[in-house]
Amino acid sequence: MKITSVSVYQVDLPLKEGNYNWSGGKSVSVFDSTIVGIETNQGITGWGEVCPLGPFYLPAFGQGARAGIYELEHVLIGASPLELGKLNRNMDIALKGHPYVKSAIDMACWDILGKKTKLPCCKLMGGRYGKDFNLYRAISQESPDEMAAKVSGYRKEGYRQFQLKVGCSDVDLDIERIRAVASELKTGDILVADANTGWLKHEALRVCRGVKDFDIYIEQPCESYTDCLAVREKWDGPFVLDENIDGLDPLIRGHVDRAMDVVNIKISKFGGLTKALQARDLAVELGLAMTIEDSWGGDIVTAAIAHLAHSTLPDHLFTSTDFNSYVTTSTATGAPQRKKGKMAASKQPGLGIEPKMDVLGEPLFVL
Repeated sequence: MKITSVSVYQVDLPLKEGNYNWSGGKSVSVFDSTIVGIETNQGITGWGEVCPLGPFYLPAFGQGARAGIYELEHVLIGASPLELGKLNRNMDIALKGHPYVKSAIDMACWDILGKKTKLPCCKLMGGRYGKDFNLYRAISQESPDEMAAKVSGYRKEGYRQFQLKVGCSDVDLDIERIRAVASELKTGDILVADANTGWLKHEALRVCRGVKDFDIYIEQPCESYTDCLAVREKWDGPFVLDENIDGLDPLIRGHVDRAMDVVNIKISKFGGLTKALQARDLAVELGLAMTIEDSWGGDIVTAAIAHLAHSTLPDHLFTSTDFNSYVTTSTATGAPQRKKGKMAASKQPGLGIEPKMDVLGEPLFVL
């Protein structure tokens, strides 16, 4: 089997709640998603998606993804989509860095592999565990009262894990946000205070001291790994790292340094499902719990998340997410849907989705 063409589409994904706000005053209302269709000489087409959280979260942005894919034409056309290790290595040689550029391509090749073998991707990733898995709900950064008020509504939708967006320079306000939301929790609820690198070290330490009487997780308080590690050493509760862990080397370093109890594995941050799967399996061997997700996305990314999460040992899967329930535009049929705060991967071959071509429109370009 060989790749004969790669079609690249751009789709806007407006947010249902209007805006998504996080540390440093960052905000997005419409997400710029890139969808890739890979056609083969055997009539099988695979689909992938990459959707950065704006250009100011990770070093990734929508136009960059599309420009990078254009640069990979000579290693994609004629290559086998089934030889995932070889294809990823060749992409890394042809385009140094920029892992997010390669994510949608790798995802589409997993879709092809599943369709070729007539197996859902989760079975190819190690097997499906249980009927479904738990989801968290992100609480966008607003006033303490507004954030606290959202907990009961999200709980009615079935969520029991909440990721609170904090990380502003007004430490007292962030402490108030955490305390207000924590006061709304019920037995069995889990709260993660996610600063998304937004605090300086002294600010993070003040927040930790100000909320030490609550049972919460602290996630990625500072931008640098060393500052996060310094905060971790002062915090006696569970600790999550996300933005600093973008490959196997930092994952191993974090484990050796005892820098985290939970690691956030975002598919595009690692460069696609192949490398995210490697990180997932290594984290299991290291005894780390994981959040399995991506930076953002619609139906196709959500399907990929579901397959990776559903094939993860349940006692190592801390939580996952359902991005397609956050946005107003559906781009594919067959995508998993949230049910009572849980989600399940498709049992159909590959990712189990088919794109809505009327939504995708004409490709921006075809390789």
